Amino acid sequence: MRNIKLVLRYDGTDYAGWQFQKNAVSIQEVVQKTLKNIVGERVTVTGSGRTDAGVHAEEFVANFKTRSKIACQNIKNALNGILPKDVVVSACSRVHLGFNAQYSAKKKLYRYTVSTAEVMDPLLRRAVFHYAYRLNIGSMRKAAKILAGRHDFKAFENKPERERDTVRNIYRLDIEKKRSLVYIYIEANGFLRNMVRNIAGTLLEIGRGRLPPDSVKRMLARGERKYCGFTAPAHGLCLVRVTY
Repeated sequence: MRNIKLVLRYDGTDYAGWQFQKNAVSIQEVVQKTLKNIVGERVTVTGSGRTDAGVHAEEFVANFKTRSKIACQNIKNALNGILPKDVVVSACSRVHLGFNAQYSAKKKLYRYTVSTAEVMDPLLRRAVFHYAYRLNIGSMRKAAKILAGRHDFKAFENKPERERDTVRNIYRLDIEKKRSLVYIYIEANGFLRNMVRNIAGTLLEIGRGRLPPDSVKRMLARGERKYCGFTAPAHGLCLVRVTY
C-alpha cells in the first residue's frame, strides 16, 4: 500500500467547492473518479480542507492510498491528460502512510483579492471581487492588527454546524495595495466556515468608512455574526499554501 500526495491548482468557478455534493460537481468528485480510471481501483481522496463553491486554489493538497505501483510522475501526467482544464496537478509524490492532507496540516494561507477600479477588468472577473469604493488602507491595517493573534472567532463564522471550539490563531493578516487591486492575506492554524470571507467583508466595510477600526474588538467580544461586516463573495478567495 502506498500513500500518494497531490498538489492541485484549480479555478473553482464552476465547482461546488472541494467536498462531494449530492446535486453539484465538486473538485473531489472529478479527481477521485479520474484516479479510479488510472489506478484501476476505487480510492478515497482526502483534501487539506473544504473550500467553498467558487473558491480557487494555487496549492491545494490532497492524498490517497493505493495498491497501484504506477510511478508518481505517470499518475501526474495521466491526471493532467484527463482532468478538466480548470484543474491541474502541479506535483505528485509518495509520502509516509501516516500523512493525512487534512489532519497533518499546521497552517493555511489564503488571499482575498479586491478591485476598487471604477470599471472591472473582464479578464479578472472570475478571481477578483469588484468593490468600486475608495478604501482607507490604514484603517484596514489597524483592524487587521487587532484581529491577528489567538482569539475566539465565533462572530466570524456562518451557520455553525455544531458546538465546537471556535478559537483560532491568526499568524498573519496583511493588506497590500497595488494600483486598483487590494490583497488581503490571512494565515492561521485553521478556519471556521466562511471565516476568511467574513473577515474580508468586515475589513472592506472598515476601509470604506462604514465601521471604525476598533469595532472588531466588540465583534470578537460579542461573538455574534450580526455585528460583523458582509460575507465577501467566494470568487475573490484563493487558497495560496498549506504548511505541514
